[in-house]
Amino acid sequence: MGRLTRAISKDGSVMAIAADTTDIAAAIEHYHVTSAVVTAAVGRLATAASIMGVLLKGEKDTLTLRINGDGPIGAMIAVADSKGNVKAYPLNPIVELPLNDKGKLDVSGAVGKNGTLSVIRDLGLKDPYVGQTPIVSGEIAEDITHYYATSEQTPTVCALGVLVNPDLTVKAAGGFLVQLLPYADESVIDVLESNIKDLPPISSMIAEGKRPEEICNILLSGLEPEILDESMVAYRCDCSKERVERALLSLGRQQLTEIINEDHGTEVSCHFCNKKYRFTEEELTALLDRGTRPEAL
Repeated sequence: MGRLTRAISKDGSVMAIAADTTDIAAAIEHYHVTSAVVTAAVGRLATAASIMGVLLKGEKDTLTLRINGDGPIGAMIAVADSKGNVKAYPLNPIVELPLNDKGKLDVSGAVGKNGTLSVIRDLGLKDPYVGQTPIVSGEIAEDITHYYATSEQTPTVCALGVLVNPDLTVKAAGGFLVQLLPYADESVIDVLESNIKDLPPISSMIAEGKRPEEICNILLSGLEPEILDESMVAYRCDCSKERVERALLSLGRQQLTEIINEDHGTEVSCHFCNKKYRFTEEELTALLDRGTRPEAL
């Protein structure tokens, strides 16, 4: 499992969250059999979702990050709960690109530099909160930073990284988010800038064995950091046969009847974990009989 730590400066002006998501990125590669650059891209998005998820207030609240870029990956989605557990998938799991001009995986080229980042918070209300901003680089961390600055007017620094081994397994993955809280003093900003300026890549810090708590202390060095809490986070898919049944009912009576009459059954795969749910003709007929409420169909 991964580990996530939240910390705050003693004066309450700055918050930092750091996460080791190596196991989450490894699960993405395992479930979706992704190429190296796709593992890096989706791993970054899932890390961001996990970190942002723990900022949700309600226990049943969820956060969805969706990137629709013009790169060969296409759309990517990551969904996190309020504990930081996350699931994710890319539209196209296999993308092969040359390394970028820095000799690293070309995440920006795979994601694209044109498109949108959507942030959807389901807080249990009638309608979810949806924020949307243009992609600024396709590197994901910069896109998250831009979202906070323009959509929520919150000064934020975000870093995300995934190191992929030559055999396509994940060596290290993680990220951090630092946010200025209201009334932060200019001197605090100067300290933060100094702390972050020469910071190694977050994935390198994780690979070297630095724990999220240590990373938070580095980020808030000189500001008397106080650890708020630590938690374990994981790649967790909450799919179930009942959820798939509801999805089938949402197709409507006519389409579900066509599946029964023409295919005599169906198999549905979960996008997030590839688990397959098989429904026989008899099961679909019984489902249709149970779900004949006009509002359900």
